[in-house]
Amino acid sequence: MEETKKIPPENRPKNRARALIVVAIVGIALAIGGIWFWNYSQTYESTDDAQVECHLDGVSARIQGTITAVHAEQNQFVKAGQVLVEIDPRDYQVSLEEARAQVGQAQAEIQAQNPNVPLTQTTSRTNITGTEADVANARAAIASAQSDSAAAQAQVKQAEAGNAKAQADVARYRSLAEKDEISRQQYDQAVATANAQAATVEAARAQAEAAAKIVDQRRAQLAQAESRLSQASATAPQQLAISRANVQAREAQAKAARVQVDRALLNLSYTKVLSPADGIVSRRSAEVGSTVQPGQQLFLIAETGDLWVTANYKETQLKRIRPGLHATIGVDALDRDFSGYVESLPASTGAVTSLLPPENATGNYVKVVQRMPVRLRFDKNQQGLDKLRPGMSVEPKIWLK
Repeated sequence: MEETKKIPPENRPKNRARALIVVAIVGIALAIGGIWFWNYSQTYESTDDAQVECHLDGVSARIQGTITAVHAEQNQFVKAGQVLVEIDPRDYQVSLEEARAQVGQAQAEIQAQNPNVPLTQTTSRTNITGTEADVANARAAIASAQSDSAAAQAQVKQAEAGNAKAQADVARYRSLAEKDEISRQQYDQAVATANAQAATVEAARAQAEAAAKIVDQRRAQLAQAESRLSQASATAPQQLAISRANVQAREAQAKAARVQVDRALLNLSYTKVLSPADGIVSRRSAEVGSTVQPGQQLFLIAETGDLWVTANYKETQLKRIRPGLHATIGVDALDRDFSGYVESLPASTGAVTSLLPPENATGNYVKVVQRMPVRLRFDKNQQGLDKLRPGMSVEPKIWLK
């Protein structure tokens, strides 16, 4: 068996010193490295709980109909306003023509009703003028009848006076005739004259009564004419208001018909489903020949031109993070880093905004460090941004200095 090589005693201190130097150098290096690493780790905050996100726009049908053409495929890039789907427009074209016909009919009815307003005004004025003339004529007729009645009363008084004289003559002639102082002929003539005068009184009285009745008749005619005038004056504004209301009703119908035209034009425009923004098509469900309903989703458009990163940092990491800080964003799928910045800090934790937020009022409370979504933005004009897709995992570093 080979003997173990022995170190000469004079070399042992040298080897021990050399080992101590090596250990010291290694310790110093580790200390410097540890200090450097600790200082370096204090210059940033990082997390692996982060992903790329963007706006996801749902493209839905706004009307019912049958799809006649689809102009976009899965994962195809589309521009804002580009036609994605066409729906059969024939039913909506018919509805548009019907609405336009209703507008024409309503306008024709307005034209037919418009002349009624001035015509009603003229007719009302004519009726009022005519009834005013009737009232004036009735009053004049009353005055004339009253004058005739007064004349008839005067004739009655005159006839009564003549009758009284004739009756007195008969009485005087009777006594003279009994004494044979006058002839029988003279007496008979006086009697005849008295009888005539009595008949004249009756006739005058009859004429006076007839004249009084005529006065009453003329007063009734005046009351009737005044009633017609009052009615014409009261109904004239109402008839004019009715004519104007008819015109306004036709105008309202015309406005409603124009609204139907606008609605029909909108529905017709909805037969072409347009892309709301630039982006990439995902989740296509539109197929030619299928019938769609209002609100049915046909596509999902990912707006890849407006990307950001949602980085879920622990709440203990947010002490020195503030908007505007520079960030380095490493993308796993592309194996490269992008530059960016902190856009905003979160309003709440993810747990609070979840569907079923935790309830800590049970008494069985266990403190859990919460994560809060910090939004990061990519700096513009970097190569490779067009390759980013929502949902990609990233590892962002927010530089604190």
